[in-house]
Amino acid sequence: MPTAMITGAAGGLGGAIAAALAPTHTLLLAGRQSEGLDALAAEFGATTWPMDLCDLDEIHAAVEPIDALDVLIHNAGVMFPAEFADSTVEEWRTSFDVNVVGMVALTQALLPVLRNSRAHVVVVNSGSGLRVHSGMASYSASKFAARAFADSLRLEEPLLRVTSVHPGRVDTPMQKRLIAFEGRDYRPSDFLRPAAVAEVIAGVVNAPPDAHIHEIVVRPT
Repeated sequence: MPTAMITGAAGGLGGAIAAALAPTHTLLLAGRQSEGLDALAAEFGATTWPMDLCDLDEIHAAVEPIDALDVLIHNAGVMFPAEFADSTVEEWRTSFDVNVVGMVALTQALLPVLRNSRAHVVVVNSGSGLRVHSGMASYSASKFAARAFADSLRLEEPLLRVTSVHPGRVDTPMQKRLIAFEGRDYRPSDFLRPAAVAEVIAGVVNAPPDAHIHEIVVRPT
């Protein structure tokens, strides 16, 4: 089976992506070591791949043993809801370190392998990567940058397929923190199910090799 690496695999959406790809791919679940990551790996017969996207030296050391990879899914991300005047430079720095710089460093470290495999790189972006929302300045800025990264990679690396996926609001712990910041009641039915977004991503990954899906937008019905 082809091999897929998923970053941020222990999160709500990451776990759903793992479940959606497990029938068709050998999984490398990348993220900080945790009981949740270990449990997910045991459930799907996957391999955990400990990695801290904020530690650039660790990224290169972590991926050195990888000599083949068919799919790289950048799913890891952080959000610090705050009005711009109340946001901190440290929150901005961390947002870009995880949502952009770590993703760039991981892709660069794996680039020879990705080229050799004619791999598919999927950037799990956000509606905030298409439109700025109040209270999400650092997150939106990082997601616009992630979109530019994906567009640049697609333009400059013709051997790769590169897809940006822009889900609307998804029922995840991150979403619960955002709704609490907004002072609203949390109703899961208002949001996309992680499994629904994961099915879309699996469809993109399993598309015929001559179909290059550049960008896909998913919204709740």
